Amino acid sequence: MAKKHTSRFQQTGIYFGRNRRGFFNDKGWKLLLSVVLITLLICSVTGEKMFTDYDKTRSGSFALVCACIWIGIFNSIRVICREREILKREHRTGLHMSSYVAARWLFEACLCAVEAVPVTIIVRIVNSGHFIKQGVLLTPTLELFISFFLITFSADALALVISAVVKDENTAMTVMPFALIIQLIMSGMVFELTGIPEKVSKLTISRFGLNALCVSADVNSMTFFAYNKELEATAANLLHQWGILLLFAVVYAVLTVIALEFVDSY
Repeated sequence: MAKKHTSRFQQTGIYFGRNRRGFFNDKGWKLLLSVVLITLLICSVTGEKMFTDYDKTRSGSFALVCACIWIGIFNSIRVICREREILKREHRTGLHMSSYVAARWLFEACLCAVEAVPVTIIVRIVNSGHFIKQGVLLTPTLELFISFFLITFSADALALVISAVVKDENTAMTVMPFALIIQLIMSGMVFELTGIPEKVSKLTISRFGLNALCVSADVNSMTFFAYNKELEATAANLLHQWGILLLFAVVYAVLTVIALEFVDSY
């Protein structure tokens, strides 16, 4: 239990350690099995034209983005709900919610980085015969790893907000499909978006995650008829997509802190 004289930094370290121990005690490493299976399933249907054909690359990238978002949301959609009563008690005895969220945020970042590794390796191996020839900023494999990590991490942070707002695990799991559907519909891949939906899409992880993968793959070079300035294969553009994904994760962390400051009232 956090003590009143414990600094925010010390509390962050304490809760980070508790998150790590809880992960291993609950055999959280089993999540990696689902990550591997989902990625293998997607790569089994993307075909040999992935990274060589415009439409195939975009659709395959979209499937991978959906997988990363699902993995990220599933990571943390229930974690705060599960600890709500404990948090209420510890908040009254000196727990700073910013420290708790920082510890959880950092731990989830580590977890998402680990999960991005098998996704990247599988995509690289399955598409070895027709992989991206040259990266925009770094090596193609490293660029994909960073993109997969940021997509997963942003979705994970979004799930933390949901878990902080809802009261119990059942409600969190009910909200989860709606969060996924919004990400899928508003990505701009399935439907052509105009007006308000197009503006809303600029607030979705899926849009910028898909952009990041397509920029690394340089999809504009695969067609003469569908040049998209938003997918321009430049280092500045790729950093822009990454920056927005990271900004999402930061904003969601701040919203989680704000929500948990009122944990005693509901």
